[in-house]
Amino acid sequence: MRRIFLWLAGNAWLRERFPRLPLAQRAVGRFMPREHHEAAQRASTDFQRQGISVLLTRLGENLTHIQEADAVAAEYQRLIDGAAARSLDAQVSVKLTQLGFDLDQERTFQHVSELATRAATHGQSVWIDMESSPYTESTIAFYERLTAAHPNTGICLQAYLHRTAADIQRLLPLSPAIRLVKGAYAEPATIAWQAKREVDASYAGLVVSMLEAKKQGTDIRIGLGTHDVALIEQLDGQARAIGLPRTSFEVQMLYGIRVDQQVRLAREGYLVRDLVAYGEAWYPWYLRRLAERPANVLFVLRQMLPW
Repeated sequence: MRRIFLWLAGNAWLRERFPRLPLAQRAVGRFMPREHHEAAQRASTDFQRQGISVLLTRLGENLTHIQEADAVAAEYQRLIDGAAARSLDAQVSVKLTQLGFDLDQERTFQHVSELATRAATHGQSVWIDMESSPYTESTIAFYERLTAAHPNTGICLQAYLHRTAADIQRLLPLSPAIRLVKGAYAEPATIAWQAKREVDASYAGLVVSMLEAKKQGTDIRIGLGTHDVALIEQLDGQARAIGLPRTSFEVQMLYGIRVDQQVRLAREGYLVRDLVAYGEAWYPWYLRRLAERPANVLFVLRQMLPW
């Protein structure tokens, strides 16, 4: 089922046609508060009332013209300022390809640097999303350069890639912020774990390595990008076993997924941040979310039915 959804995410014909269907609009409401940043910020306010911070992202990926990147960067500037005006604990997460990475890497670096500077004035951070494996090395190199000048930046790494343990060790001297996710692209077995149990084991081992580094004095911010509550609680136990508090990491979940657990975890003293996505380019992102957690499919089918 995971492979099917990843194939659907990459299908250009469906990407153009499926979002136009009324049933698609009903289904996507499960994962995002519609397509405008105002709706995302209203949702963020609701989360903050429950003790949950937010991570805002405007959906979109590779561009055709570099001028599109300028418009995306301006949108993120407005998003940062708007969140500050609402007194939200809101960080933003960007895709480098959405800011022109394929077209002009220096211009992309300028855009992200300016976003980090703007976020810093409000005491907030900017995160870089990780994309498919052809971008892994260049994204990490970009982050190494960025965080040297802007320590309020973070990067997403993927637990299913074989290389990620070495990447974490590479980044530790930089006092990084690392959000670890399991991974949502169709990667070959030569570079990525395929079985769920293998990915879960990799995820747990990578988090433990970061917690141990933190215990030894490394300045690292850790984000757990997973909806696996049992795994989160297991890792909390690992942290406590080596003398670290529950606040040594932040739980980062997606809008609309396990919200009851997000609220519960926040009440129990976990740091919780909800990733609120918005924008018109939702189709590939949406299908990858289903691929990550096929259990959501039944819920989505119920949303699509007219009764």
